[in-house]
Amino acid sequence: MAATHASLAPAEVPAEEYRTLTRACGLLDRSERGKLALTGPGAVEFLNGQVTNELAGIRAGEGRYAAFLTHKGKMLGDVRILALGADPGAEPDELSLDTERVALQALFDMIRRFKVGYQVELHKRTLECGLLSLIGPDSESPAGAEQLPREEHANSRLQIDGVSALAVRTQDGIDLFCEAAASEQLRAALLARGAAEVSQAAAECLRVERGRPRYGVDIDDTTIPQEAGLNERAVSFTKGCYAGQETVARLYYRGKPNRHLRGLRLSAPAPTGAELALGERSVGRLGSVALSPELGPIALALVRREAEPGAVVRVGEHGVTAAVAELPFALGAPAA
Repeated sequence: MAATHASLAPAEVPAEEYRTLTRACGLLDRSERGKLALTGPGAVEFLNGQVTNELAGIRAGEGRYAAFLTHKGKMLGDVRILALGADPGAEPDELSLDTERVALQALFDMIRRFKVGYQVELHKRTLECGLLSLIGPDSESPAGAEQLPREEHANSRLQIDGVSALAVRTQDGIDLFCEAAASEQLRAALLARGAAEVSQAAAECLRVERGRPRYGVDIDDTTIPQEAGLNERAVSFTKGCYAGQETVARLYYRGKPNRHLRGLRLSAPAPTGAELALGERSVGRLGSVALSPELGPIALALVRREAEPGAVVRVGEHGVTAAVAELPFALGAPAA
């Protein structure tokens, strides 16, 4: 698997930034993520037929996490779908789509190809829209706790020191979308309100610790959602047809995936993409790698099912080993 987002060697995570993310509120600019929008009366019906999660009945102020697949059930990417509108609870005026930059072209191509016959307009928003993430237990304070959505992916409009922003609840805090030209003003306001800037390496470390895969690093177009542990978050098994549904449903009801997303406690740092071996058999490759101030070198990887939690695998060709672990990582667990 290609390391699309990560450098080959994990970056050191400053202890101060890690404390900020786990005890206070960190600020990270994620404006580079891919962003599209769908408008028109057929937007919900159309997109509901293309992605894995249920969108029928979605209302303004709500959101969903989903995957979009090939006809063989392999992931082309994952996407956060935000239903926007002036009246919360009403039918949305727009569906805002947020995805990894590496998956943006596939999402754009899928929509452009299959929207024929639907009353749907497609809009590019990547360069027009900034995205600032507030991460940590105190993330509500800089954004204004009284105005924030409570459920994951839910969204609401708010003003922060004169900047209009869309606040979206995440697993780790609050994401704020704004016009790209206002990003610097919003950043300054959030810092003045108590947020502290953190590095990409620190935020990625937290993501790895919590066992959340990233498309283009840990999962790719060979991955079925169940292998990555995404069924509960991203897949509806009661909705109507979508591309790849037959494969996803068959594996869920009748089969066992050959691979699972696992954590790895490394004996020493190793590069993304390094081969994993159990005995003489290759069982996968390293995905995201991080140097956790709490856990030391850790990683995510899709590994074959025979490499069960507790097994020790070889990593690459330089004597590094790794203990396979369930996700999320347990603080204090021994390394390999």
